[in-house]
Amino acid sequence: MNKVVVSTDWAESFPYVAKHDAKVLVLGSIPGQASLKQVQYYAHPRNAFWPIMQALLGLPSELDYTDRLTALKEQKVALWDVAHQCHRPGSLDSRIDQQTVVPNAIEAFLANHPDVELIAFNGQAASKLFKRHFPALVKSDLIQQVTLPSTSPAHASLSFAEKLEAWQVIAKYL
Repeated sequence: MNKVVVSTDWAESFPYVAKHDAKVLVLGSIPGQASLKQVQYYAHPRNAFWPIMQALLGLPSELDYTDRLTALKEQKVALWDVAHQCHRPGSLDSRIDQQTVVPNAIEAFLANHPDVELIAFNGQAASKLFKRHFPALVKSDLIQQVTLPSTSPAHASLSFAEKLEAWQVIAKYL
């Protein structure tokens, strides 16, 4: 019997999370290994994304994953990744093989979500991927763009308080 070998070095993003009236689109690079295993955005227990969203949006900390996604959508926050698929051994963005990146259909997303006023990049890697794959959107004045400190536990040079302060910028769009 033939066995199918699935490489854990290939990562694929999840479907976007959004309602039609989203005002802020948070873009990561692509899910890390913990997120891929749990099929959840920002599943690593030390990732600061959900604690930051709880603080910014007043979300209860005890919400399960499905309720967190619902709360984001109700607060007009959309969630997705720049890359749809890529080769990346492990979880570090620095290990993404740039030649293998297949981007998500972000232009189509924005066309279907015309209220988006801000694209917030969760870290430098997401911002760089976006700039590489969507140069026309980078040059556009229609949607503000901001690169925020990565919420990844690998980005430990800033404290939680410093990350939270930087992420406050999204609140003015909600």
